[in-house]
Amino acid sequence: MLDTQILAAIPSPPQGVWQLGPITLRAYALCILAAIVVAVWWTIRRYVGRGGRAETVIDAAIAAVPAGIVGGRIYHVITDNHLYFGEGRDWVDAFKITNGGLGIWGAVIGGGLAVWAVLAYKKVPLAPFADAVAPPILLAQGIGRLGNWFNQELYGGESDAPWALEIYRRVDEDGNIDQMDGASDGFVLATVQPTFLYELLWNLLIVLVLVWADRRFRLGGGRVFMLYVAGYTFGRFFIELMRTDSATTVFGDIRINTVVSAVVFVAAMALATAGSMAPNMDNRTREEPEYVFGPPVEGEDGEDADTAGTDGTDDTAGTAASGTGTESADGASAASEDAEDSTRR
Repeated sequence: MLDTQILAAIPSPPQGVWQLGPITLRAYALCILAAIVVAVWWTIRRYVGRGGRAETVIDAAIAAVPAGIVGGRIYHVITDNHLYFGEGRDWVDAFKITNGGLGIWGAVIGGGLAVWAVLAYKKVPLAPFADAVAPPILLAQGIGRLGNWFNQELYGGESDAPWALEIYRRVDEDGNIDQMDGASDGFVLATVQPTFLYELLWNLLIVLVLVWADRRFRLGGGRVFMLYVAGYTFGRFFIELMRTDSATTVFGDIRINTVVSAVVFVAAMALATAGSMAPNMDNRTREEPEYVFGPPVEGEDGEDADTAGTDGTDDTAGTAASGTGTESADGASAASEDAEDSTRR
């Protein structure tokens, strides 16, 4: 424990696991579930506002959620393999995902590949979906960081700042130390930099920036997604420099996530400024609703096409930017005509 008297600090939750009879409730898992629900709900609003179908989001989520969790876990186990393999380690722990440990890079890759496969099967363009899902994904990442708070993980070095985080000693019913499943006995092991909180706040800031930029400039071609990646990795780079928890290092003592953040940031900025994920379109403008809607599905009677894009919502408040309602209505009509032409062809 620090010798310096701490006048104010952020408390950690006394425990992150609760037993309700035969049911074990883990805060980390509950945070992930809450993040998924929020992300899907908001993505539907944004994607429908661009002219897409709500069911496309549901289908993509059904594939992306498990793929993202598996991808995130694989990345974590590979980069932090020392936690699961070697002397004194039990490799079975690699499958205990509720204990924490999801790498965002693996989650994005796994979930992204699943979404790409679903959209390719449906013959729906990827770029508008990517732009719609970007802010919700980042908000979900922020919610997920609350799970790290309950698990008392992802923190930095010791600190006596007013916003320092208290790390409690947790014990089981027999009084044995159990930092993962135990409950606090009131003893403060250390007060540390709450890097999980820094990342959460940074994520929320970038979410606001993305929503503003998307509304102000009517971004398209996957640029919102690329800006999400660039904004997130920029902050993550500096946050990683503050973290002191055990991690795989490269080039001496540089954390691997620091290197990955830098590389991905450069790549995302290059793509955001020089290219587009959508072929044959003006890189600086948002796609028309009929393009987002895609071809008619088998058995479709045109009802969805008549309503696609009329919502016009693409932000948290659910309110349309000025003029988008008319544009969306016009786009819905064009989508219906395009669907008929496509059927005739």
